[in-house]
Amino acid sequence: MSPRARFDLSTALLAALFAGAGVLHFLRPEFFDRIVPPATPMSPRAATLLSGAAELAGGLGLLHPRTRPAARWGLLALLVAVYPANLYMAQAPDKFGTPAWVTWARLPLQPLLMWWVWNTGRPTP
Repeated sequence: MSPRARFDLSTALLAALFAGAGVLHFLRPEFFDRIVPPATPMSPRAATLLSGAAELAGGLGLLHPRTRPAARWGLLALLVAVYPANLYMAQAPDKFGTPAWVTWARLPLQPLLMWWVWNTGRPTP
């Protein structure tokens, strides 16, 4: 299968998901600043902008066959790095104005998202 043939709707959706989320970090940083756990070793704004840039770069990286494998590893690392923010939100959903069921439902979705990234970013033979 050629690299071009593996660019499909799934890849486009995943790329749009990450690129869109990355852009939101810059358009609405206040929300993301609030969910940065207090133990994070940088300011909430720095964490927001760094994770937003990583999401945007990873999403765009999925669009080209040559950058797709690097985007895969970068996005997997990012998903591991931001998981504590998801846990933080789940522990105090009222603090973020989010229903508790939403914050808890996000937790098992993270491994599914990682699986999607893993499969989409595979190098083509």
